[in-house]
Amino acid sequence: MIGISKLYCGTVEPSDALRYGRHSGKLPSHLLQFSSDKRPVVVWNMTRRCNLKCVHCYAHARDRAFSDELTTAEAKRMIDDLAAFGVPVLLFSGGEPLMRPDLPELAEYAVGKGMRAVISTNGTLITSRTARGLKEIGLSYVGISMDGMEEIHDRFRGVKGAFRDALEGIRNTQDAGIKVGLRFTINRFNVQEIPKVFDLLEEMDIPRVCFYHLVYSGRGSKLVRDDLSHEETRRALDLIMDRTRDLHKRGKPKEVLTVDNHADGPYLYLRLREEDPDRATEVLELLQMNEGNNSGRGIGCISWDGEVHADQFWRQHSFGNVRKRPFSEIWTDDSDPLLSKLKDKKQFVTGRCAKCRWLDICGGNFRARAEAVYEDVWAPDPACYLSDEEIAESV
Repeated sequence: MIGISKLYCGTVEPSDALRYGRHSGKLPSHLLQFSSDKRPVVVWNMTRRCNLKCVHCYAHARDRAFSDELTTAEAKRMIDDLAAFGVPVLLFSGGEPLMRPDLPELAEYAVGKGMRAVISTNGTLITSRTARGLKEIGLSYVGISMDGMEEIHDRFRGVKGAFRDALEGIRNTQDAGIKVGLRFTINRFNVQEIPKVFDLLEEMDIPRVCFYHLVYSGRGSKLVRDDLSHEETRRALDLIMDRTRDLHKRGKPKEVLTVDNHADGPYLYLRLREEDPDRATEVLELLQMNEGNNSGRGIGCISWDGEVHADQFWRQHSFGNVRKRPFSEIWTDDSDPLLSKLKDKKQFVTGRCAKCRWLDICGGNFRARAEAVYEDVWAPDPACYLSDEEIAESV
């Protein structure tokens, strides 16, 4: 996760994270990526059921009941363990999390245990009543997926009217006083929608947007050929930075982040080094705190059936099941060779990754993409768009 507004527009300084001691339990949400202990943010895909039919769904969600999902009682035991382990944030995802009737009960339970509870949703089921209920239980953030404007969004979501329903969900969330943001997965079919997403942020006064790079997983694995080329990715990043800076210059700042391609960090730094060398030095320090991709270390995933994964995209590798062992035990067990290596994967990556000047900042990028394309967990991430010259040059 690369904070474009934090880094490029100077809304965060290195001293901001240092002031809190860089401990995840003490850092406010917007500084968590700079923590030193990297207690994992946990994504819980609490259900596989969904009311939409998204073409890029990593969970292969369906609109039907699944019998293997954790029960409410099992989920509370899991939350007890996560809280005791020091997990700072529990992200309720799916499928569509609002299709589980016990979502409010479990989110409230997590908040009561001292965790920040957030949800990732398609937004179509957020009525005024639902939004007020989420506000009352202390939910701190709602991320709503958006793939572009109406035609593109409905095509990706597989259901006509999904765009309008999502907009209504955004309005209801805003009216309830909950922070809301957009989640946009970039690919060749919707990259031209990025300016319209920025327009929507401004028109609806939405404070946050996360632009996700495509990960080849689940139904998204069929979209490998539909990912941006390296040059297209660079142009998209330039556009995102330009539009973010424009909003800040006009006194309408938004929190803008890119997710799932940590080449964005060095790319942003190299651009800023030409424009503002003093700020570039500060950004480099923040990127070193961020440490790049943290799958299997600073982020983890628990599936609807209790299986534990390095992140929500890497379901072919399970490290254990919370029905049999607590997450805290699974996560700290070094006997699993993959999980153990992911804790310090920089020494295991190969090819251009191993020789890259930015390895400490990127963290080896996304191993799931490397495996999907090369059938080798430690091969270079094929979505890294930095040139050979850029990865070889001195900081």
